[in-house]
Amino acid sequence: MNSLEANIRNNTSKGQLNTIRNSGNVPAIIYGGKDQNQKVSISKKLLKTLIEKENFFSTIISLNVDGKPQNVLPREIKYHIISDEPTHVDFLRVIPGVKIKIEIPVNFINHEKSPGLKKGGVLNIVRRKVELKCPSEKIPEGLTLDLDGVDIGESFKISSVKLDPEVVPTIQGRDFVIATLAAPTVMKEPEKPAETETAEGEEGTEGATAAAAEGDKATAEGDKKEGDDKKPADKKSPEEKK
Repeated sequence: MNSLEANIRNNTSKGQLNTIRNSGNVPAIIYGGKDQNQKVSISKKLLKTLIEKENFFSTIISLNVDGKPQNVLPREIKYHIISDEPTHVDFLRVIPGVKIKIEIPVNFINHEKSPGLKKGGVLNIVRRKVELKCPSEKIPEGLTLDLDGVDIGESFKISSVKLDPEVVPTIQGRDFVIATLAAPTVMKEPEKPAETETAEGEEGTEGATAAAAEGDKATAEGDKKEGDDKKPADKKSPEEKK
């Protein structure tokens, strides 16, 4: 469990809030349960380190408020519109036995052991987070799905995830899909069949043969015409015979 030091703040104006932020801290509020809301401030540097973690909103944090620890759950963060720095945080008190709705991140393991991925398949993630309803003391850190042995065409549904009996998805009545292992998005173009190439080759040969035949015919007709214009060498005129 992560922990943060928190100091009670008694600011009453916007200027005092800015003073807290300029000193490297972030105003926050703790609410929920029978106790009154508490205004506190926490270190911005330490807060940003926790925010970078994917499961920040599903992780219980121990806030040491003036030396008194209390478990809380981050519910909302406000950011500066220009600098994108955190400017305010809402924390919900964790009350044992009280059920809350919370989004839990989905994690995938053993990518290298998936025959589908080895074939070039694509892991299509439908839901990166699943909303659950559970007791605050039984919040899972994440939902783990094992890709070991998973082939193309297979899918992960919520029924594939092992959950505590008191932890249930907010979507009821259907076994919804979390992810699928789909075929490659770009398929390799198959090679042309051998008979197609042969048929094209034969057609080309027939065309060449026909062209050659036409050429021979034209040559023969040309020779014939040329011969008609000439007299035979051994034929004499009637006068020469006398």
